[in-house]
Amino acid sequence: MEKSGYKIVLEDCMAVKENDTVLILTDDIKYNIGKKLFEESRKIAKESVLMVMEARSVSGEEPPEAVAESMKNFDVIICPTAVSLTHTNAKKNAVEAGARLASMPGITEDMFSEGAITADYKYIEEVTLRITDLLSKSKTAKIVKDGYTLRMSLEGRKGIPSTGIYKNPGEAGNLPSGEAYIAPVEGTANGEMIIDGSMVGIGKLDSPLYVKIVDGVLRDIKGENSDKLQILLENDRNGTLAELGIGTNTSARLTGIILEDEKIYGTVHIAFGTNTSFGGTNKAACHLDGIILNPTLYLDNELVIKNGNFNLV
Repeated sequence: MEKSGYKIVLEDCMAVKENDTVLILTDDIKYNIGKKLFEESRKIAKESVLMVMEARSVSGEEPPEAVAESMKNFDVIICPTAVSLTHTNAKKNAVEAGARLASMPGITEDMFSEGAITADYKYIEEVTLRITDLLSKSKTAKIVKDGYTLRMSLEGRKGIPSTGIYKNPGEAGNLPSGEAYIAPVEGTANGEMIIDGSMVGIGKLDSPLYVKIVDGVLRDIKGENSDKLQILLENDRNGTLAELGIGTNTSARLTGIILEDEKIYGTVHIAFGTNTSFGGTNKAACHLDGIILNPTLYLDNELVIKNGNFNLV
């Protein structure tokens, strides 16, 4: 019998064992998902607890103080929530106390039966670590798509793996996962690009967005609903190219939810705004990702992806 997505999360990704204590932290919007994870976890773990809070209004808003204190006392924490708890002090403190934690912002029930959660996470880990190593060793990156080219420097920056496997105390990340990413050197990106998958602030794109980047900063953005992205043009910090990411999840689909979209195998995503949490120096009022489908990617002039197909893996 095929393993359910809920079991994959608990067993393959979080490695829950019979001596673990597990906290499922959810909200009133994602309660059904939280309840199902709780029911599965209680079959495995020594102790499972389900906590339900009022949904936070924005990503990064802290959970209630009593919840934050409780989080320090669990071996495993899984957070299916409407918005992200990834960049909260509560998450940081729980991980520092030894919890392994998975954040699932915007997760939907259908993701547990098809899509990114159902993937082979051992394979994802292998590919992700290989691509991360390439990013760390490379000094330059070049994206080519539909006649447009975008170049940037990666010199001195380290690639970061998001494998979706959090088996050791203090390990944390998003689920579903499957990406390798890096903070390009600020001020070095130049060129034009098409974003045609999805874009935070818009969702799944019906038609492509065109972006022009000069000396690391977004100077022009055109296309349907581009007016929803004006925050990126408000100042240079918001418009700074902050991230280059590569999707490594063979089961991820284009859904309009960035949590899954940026993991699609063979895609590239770029983001504008804050990157201080993963090796960059730019602190902004936003972090907005855009997905590029079927790209061609060179790292140090080595062809890594050709039209959405990995050339090295």
